[in-house]
Amino acid sequence: MNTRMRRAAVAVAATTMAISLAACGSAKESGDKAEQGSEKKGDDLKIGLLLPENQTARYEKFDRPIIEKKISELTGGKAEVVYANAKQDATTQSQQVDTMITNKVDALIVGAVDAKAIANSVKKAKDEGIPVVAFDRLAEGPIDAYTSFDNEEVGRAQGTALLEALGDKADGGTIVMMNGAITDPNAKLFKKGAKSVLDGKVKYGKEYDTKEWKPENANANMEAAITALGKDKIDGVYSANDGMAGGIITALKAAGLPKLPPVTGQDAELAGVQRIVTGEQFMSVYKSYPAEGVVAAEMAVALAKGEKLDSIATSKVDNASQKDIPTVLVPVISLTKDNIKDTVIKDGIWTLDEICTDKYKADCDKIGLK
Repeated sequence: MNTRMRRAAVAVAATTMAISLAACGSAKESGDKAEQGSEKKGDDLKIGLLLPENQTARYEKFDRPIIEKKISELTGGKAEVVYANAKQDATTQSQQVDTMITNKVDALIVGAVDAKAIANSVKKAKDEGIPVVAFDRLAEGPIDAYTSFDNEEVGRAQGTALLEALGDKADGGTIVMMNGAITDPNAKLFKKGAKSVLDGKVKYGKEYDTKEWKPENANANMEAAITALGKDKIDGVYSANDGMAGGIITALKAAGLPKLPPVTGQDAELAGVQRIVTGEQFMSVYKSYPAEGVVAAEMAVALAKGEKLDSIATSKVDNASQKDIPTVLVPVISLTKDNIKDTVIKDGIWTLDEICTDKYKADCDKIGLK
């Protein structure tokens, strides 16, 4: 565990404790599905961890080490975490679930590549008595628990910030809407939240669902939007995450705009934060990966031991095949140049030196980031 991750874990301890305390006395028999009808197990567990992709920095840099560290802490170092990354391939992920079943894991944490496609694999795991925690994305199938962020609130934060950045053009201005992948249920929620704020105010010049969340696909979509609308007719861009924002901004700069329109983002990736520092990107959404990862680990260990989730889950959600899924939704924060120090730096996600390298030092100085 590197120094940054230790700092981040410590920084969110209070958040995680608050989540757990809020659950006490409020969750309603939320762990019934966790009981597998077998004897309760000790700390000598095998937990499977399947993450969806490595395009976005968060999964390998934050989520994996956070989850592995917390599982180790909860089991006195006795549990084994078996890890695999699907690299944005749903078929690969299905095969990885099969391998986890063969390896007889005691519980499975799954960040689904494709929420619908994973349903049969989730059922296979359940048929073998393996409880499944849906991580970050609400997978279909008989899952036992779910943790993510308030994804509609993410969209609302993005939409609200974009309107703020548009200023006088917030009423009737033309924006390009660059949503995430249609295979990711979170993308639909981000879009819903954003449009709840933007509808009736701005005009949607062009709107895209970006295949696989890839920056290069967002770049191509933005080039098409510029060609269709004209570079001077785009007042703002809704980008669902930072990776895509990078591709969008590259296209805007290549078009030769004298001034870039405001562009949103999400994930507080280092490159995204640095673009916020320079003013190329207006905002991102900071999500406490440590808090989410800690909850996923707590759920997986409890389920693996045959325990209920009453002291962990704070709410319930439904997917297409399962009702009353024990759930924890972690709050989000709109990240702009004004609160970088109080969010990602304070929580140990990025250091001042990492953000304000020689290339960005002058811009950091201008906004008081010292």
